[in-house]
Amino acid sequence: MPSGRVRWFDATRGFGFITSDEGKDVFLPALALPAGVKTLRKGAKVEFSVAEGRKGPQALDVTLVGPAPSVVMATRPKADDMAAIVEDLIKLLDSAGNGLRRHHYPAPAESKKLATLLRAVADNFDVQD
Repeated sequence: MPSGRVRWFDATRGFGFITSDEGKDVFLPALALPAGVKTLRKGAKVEFSVAEGRKGPQALDVTLVGPAPSVVMATRPKADDMAAIVEDLIKLLDSAGNGLRRHHYPAPAESKKLATLLRAVADNFDVQD
């Protein structure tokens, strides 16, 4: 059974492509996904059957072999660096909390800065399975 990695998959469009271990592109229709699977992440290792379609090879009966590599895990900061970032964020949140206890929201520029920082830190913690 051939194997490869998902090059990309768009659930909205209902298809994507697999790059086989031999380096060939194989069309991946949504109907070939395992039961209950709606989408595949880029880089997911899969095994599949191949049939010749109208425009070339097409994957059938796709099976997930292992978890997809996490882009977040590969690009997030080291734990020591993240600890310093979190400690600085706590100081900023404490300052904002003190203002809120006095019935004052932070100035719009400060609110925007704080929201951006919170999203960035959250993205580093968000590991999707």
